[in-house]
Amino acid sequence: MSRCQTFRPARAAVLVVVGLVLALAAGTTRAAPGPPPAPGTVTAPAARTTAVPSAPGSATALAGFAVQSTAKVRDTAAAVSGPGYATAGWYPAGPRSTVLAALLAAGAYPDPFHSVNQRQIPASAFTVPWWFRADFTLAGTDARTYLDFSGVVSAADVYLNGRLLADADTVAGTYTRHEFDVTGLVRAGTNTVAFRIHPNNPRKQLTMGWLDWLQPPPDENMGIVRDVVVRRGGPVALRDAHVVTALDMPSMASAGLTVKARVRNDSSATVTTTVSGTAGPASFARSVTLAPGETRNVVLSPADHPALTLRSPRVWWPAGMGGQPLYDLDVTASVGGTASDTAHQSFGIRDVRAPLNADGARQYVVNGRPLLIKGAGWSPDEFLRWDPVYVEDRLAYALDLGLNALRLEGHIEPDEFFDLTDRYGILTLPGWECCDKWEGQVNGSEAGERWNSSDYAVAKASMAAEAARLRHHPSVVSFLIGSDFAPDRRIEQGYLDALAAADWPNPVVPSASHRSSPITGASGMKMTGPYDWVPPRYWYVKREGGATGFNSETSAGPDVPTLDTLRRMMTPAELETLWRNPSATQYHRSPSAVFSTLRLYHAALAARYGPPTGLEDYVRKAQLAQYENVRAQFEAYARHAKDASRPSTGVIYWMFNSGWTSLHWQLVDRYLDQGGAYFGAKKANEPLHVQYGYEDRSVAVVNNRTAAAKGLTVRVTLFGTDGTRRYDRTVSGLTVAGGGANTTALTLPASVDDLSPTYLARLLLTDSAGREVSRNVYWLSTKADVLDYTDSDWYHTPTTSYADLRGLNSMPRAAVTATASTVRAGAGPEAGTSTTTVTVRNAGSGNTPALLTDVHLVTAEGDPVLPVRWSDNQVSLWPGESATLTATYRTADLRGSVPRLRITGWNVPTATVPAG
Repeated sequence: MSRCQTFRPARAAVLVVVGLVLALAAGTTRAAPGPPPAPGTVTAPAARTTAVPSAPGSATALAGFAVQSTAKVRDTAAAVSGPGYATAGWYPAGPRSTVLAALLAAGAYPDPFHSVNQRQIPASAFTVPWWFRADFTLAGTDARTYLDFSGVVSAADVYLNGRLLADADTVAGTYTRHEFDVTGLVRAGTNTVAFRIHPNNPRKQLTMGWLDWLQPPPDENMGIVRDVVVRRGGPVALRDAHVVTALDMPSMASAGLTVKARVRNDSSATVTTTVSGTAGPASFARSVTLAPGETRNVVLSPADHPALTLRSPRVWWPAGMGGQPLYDLDVTASVGGTASDTAHQSFGIRDVRAPLNADGARQYVVNGRPLLIKGAGWSPDEFLRWDPVYVEDRLAYALDLGLNALRLEGHIEPDEFFDLTDRYGILTLPGWECCDKWEGQVNGSEAGERWNSSDYAVAKASMAAEAARLRHHPSVVSFLIGSDFAPDRRIEQGYLDALAAADWPNPVVPSASHRSSPITGASGMKMTGPYDWVPPRYWYVKREGGATGFNSETSAGPDVPTLDTLRRMMTPAELETLWRNPSATQYHRSPSAVFSTLRLYHAALAARYGPPTGLEDYVRKAQLAQYENVRAQFEAYARHAKDASRPSTGVIYWMFNSGWTSLHWQLVDRYLDQGGAYFGAKKANEPLHVQYGYEDRSVAVVNNRTAAAKGLTVRVTLFGTDGTRRYDRTVSGLTVAGGGANTTALTLPASVDDLSPTYLARLLLTDSAGREVSRNVYWLSTKADVLDYTDSDWYHTPTTSYADLRGLNSMPRAAVTATASTVRAGAGPEAGTSTTTVTVRNAGSGNTPALLTDVHLVTAEGDPVLPVRWSDNQVSLWPGESATLTATYRTADLRGSVPRLRITGWNVPTATVPAG
């Protein structure tokens, strides 16, 4: 139901600051793999009371809430928000929680990630407001007290101790931030804050939605998904403290730090405050006299404080290009020598630019070095449950895959996420989402209503607060003010004014598509798809979604997970339908009619590899197909990055992960298991890499390291599927410059005598000492995939004739042996982890290779141990060849079991060996 979102003047004695601090995070239960508690009605205790200290500058997040539907609460708002109100029968919720996250944690519904369980959750329960209620205690009221929050999805009436602070016309928009001076309303002892959260509708409100990513949650994520903070302070409030850095380029020999802060006299007397602190190694101080109620901006620049010019600064770099050092900013506002308020944040020093190249494509340059953006789309948990361990596990996977960036289309994560990306060196590209109210003014016939007058204010406030929250994170390198569409002039001007006022230091991109905005101009990006199946050779052609320019979201669509995950997320009957019925609607793909089935994917799989003979055969072929396709996508963009004409400048795989158990758009599945898509990406993005070009048969070496590589040797061998050698050539003495440069070693002939319709290509790269540094095996066909570009649409290009890879089905079984050992780290930074080392060997006496041999770490019961980081996996070995792989994981994830290794492969019989 639509509600007008207007901003009204603040009531007496209540200060309202609207801005944004978005954090799509919620809940206290871990969002990592595992079903919720068993279904059943739970009588929830009241949320525990939060003790708030009196220390000036303290900021205390409420520990949690009790939540209940207004349909079941007949008492007045004044009663509900009063201390001592009984909440028997209410549900406990964490400090960040949607309504449904709280209900799932309480076991009210069965696991919504399994089968079609989510359909059983009645959406009607969330068509009325829900109460979120929390108690906090104050030892006294001598200090001033403020209530500070954001992340309300999507609007709320807010009460404190029985008094209305603001209604839903004021507290509107997920990304707006609100601060209330509640000094006159709080009391010593117990105090109560209550939010009456209104239903969310992303088509009609500036909030968040799920588009075609997954089946949307029945509550549309209504709730509070960021911390609600109680702040204490003295007479002078310190706000908006931050550092504006200016790295001297190109020398990077010095950096200027300008410290800015806003001081506000909240007392009834004139006061003099001293603003002092440190920015990295530099100290500063300045005194300011403020009249009652006066606010003043304080600016401390290197011109006035020479110490704020750092010599030989420690510069922050993306992963793989250098280190990730951070500095600290600490500021105190004192009155009469006593601290009145404090502020702290970390910051990094680096220079980011993103000009348009000669072809109009956006080229990111960090600290003077251009780089190819190799990223993927990030998704939070569907119910916005924040789990720092689960998030860090996924970020570690992103680094393991060789990615250097993540795009956050809406669903911009909380501060802790960006703290981690700062530390890991992963670049982030946050921005507003497409196709709903955010683009309702400009998206034509797609979902989302046109804006009213209050929407402009909410959007500008959202931009202001998000900019203030993200500006100090060196990992944040852009903000995309549009996604599929660019904003119109009025909306864009509001965004740009808010960004400028917040000292936004990074490039502003008008859209993730090719659309330009009236003020900022060309986007330098393309959004030409595909989003559904295309063959590997598609990526090498410089048109549509092929490897040219900056493609902001693209992939070959479906990414069928491993058999372990499939059996965890679907019933036996659903799994039978999965491989038997290509036209069946798949609940775990998408709510979109375009992506509701796996028809295109099934057709390609059957035509190229042969019709599946059962579930296991279907999954086996899916992993092979996903490996080759994801590998080709990243390889094509890497090889074209230094082209003289129409180079590739960035690619965002759509997506890195899914917020639930999914059949598409994921390099890693919900449970952190790794299949062909994962290891295809890992192979393509290895630091020094040899690869094959599907469109011209070239064999190139790509050097993603910083330094040049010399004395390299490439050997290329072609085999029939029986292992018979048909072609063999070696090229030595190769040199490849660093920074993503490549060189072509050789081009394979158009035809080779006696080569079977399906054949294998083994590419080996060795260094000057003869050590193997890259091994890459392709399964190819003398019959090429043929694409019909004249019939392309926004989500795919049809394939009119398929490559013939059916010969792989006739490959003889390969005899693979494995030996393994495990070491547990008991101390140091690796404490609590184990490392299993396994050597797999093709022990066959003939010619038969072992294709895509997969090693899975499992418990004694056969369950995968996850997460796990492999040095390499899904390797292909010829008779007599071996590979030594390492797996690192948390010892606790063994759940007391002795580690075991499950060895499988395309033509490798499944076997399990001990690894203890």
